[in-house]
Amino acid sequence: MFTHHMRSYVSIMSETATGSYREAGRYEIRLKGHLDSRWADWFDGLSLSSENDGTTIISGLVADQAALHGLLQRVRDMGLPLISVTRIEAHQPDVPTAP
Repeated sequence: MFTHHMRSYVSIMSETATGSYREAGRYEIRLKGHLDSRWADWFDGLSLSSENDGTTIISGLVADQAALHGLLQRVRDMGLPLISVTRIEAHQPDVPTAP
């Protein structure tokens, strides 16, 4: 487990050094519970989808890491449990993934 965290840390530090943390990216944020589609405006117009497993996926283009952290603060403020945050690479399909 420690090795996984170190790899994640090294990856983040490498991105920080190269400046890629400032680039826009597609993200998928999975929450426990369902949100109505009217919440999309509160999440800067990102797509919301309610899944059969009782989760909501918020997905779409996020301007940069600061914007991503802002979205995560909104999730925290709502009190919904965060399940995962995934950056969707350009070669990956734009469909929800299983947790």
